[in-house]
Amino acid sequence: MNAASADQIRLLDVQALDVRLQQLAHRRKSLPEHAEIESLSKDLTQLRDLLVAAQTEESDCAREQTKAEQDVDQVRQRAVRDQQRLDTGAVTSPKDLENLQREIASLARRQGDLEDVVLEVMERRESAQERVAELTERVGSVQSKIDDATARRDAAFEEIDGEAASVTKEREVVAGSVPADLLKLYDKLAGQQGGVGAARLYQRTCQGCRQELAITELNEIRRAAPDTVVRCENCRRILVRTSESGL
Repeated sequence: MNAASADQIRLLDVQALDVRLQQLAHRRKSLPEHAEIESLSKDLTQLRDLLVAAQTEESDCAREQTKAEQDVDQVRQRAVRDQQRLDTGAVTSPKDLENLQREIASLARRQGDLEDVVLEVMERRESAQERVAELTERVGSVQSKIDDATARRDAAFEEIDGEAASVTKEREVVAGSVPADLLKLYDKLAGQQGGVGAARLYQRTCQGCRQELAITELNEIRRAAPDTVVRCENCRRILVRTSESGL
């Protein structure tokens, strides 16, 4: 393939712009905010699970407290009724009177036991409520950190994408001045060689693979016409000759 020396040199400009686009893409992918958001999101998921568990415990305690208070109220009402029967003299039989007094005493003990249950449940519920409040605050704190990291990431995206758009337009202009067949070869090689399809020959070394050319290869390049498109025997990239090639 033949192409004017100036066209081959412009290919290096295309390559430089492609390298810049690769760098921008890598920078976009490697922003520290990505890892930060991922780590914080894992923490947030765990905290939300703990919060749900704490809320469930608080809800269970609330139901248990309601049930225990209802039990206390039932015993209290029964004791009040028995005491009224006793006070009004409705029970006259000594045996029935003794039984009623015994029942009132038993209900008092039962009420005391149930009130202890209520207090125990109330303590557990209060502890669960404190846990819910603590976890709610921690969830909010981590979410705020995620929001901050996301905002920083999006701002970096905007900056990188803006520069990438500018470089892409410049690349289109420069590539448009390169002969189509030469650009097609370059694009093919770039796809095969990690994004680098053309390299400068500098001081007898291919800047693509960093290998110094053998003397026989150098002699062949020296004999080649200026418009001949030469390739590196080692990496097969297009070798662009300049005044610094050391030929």
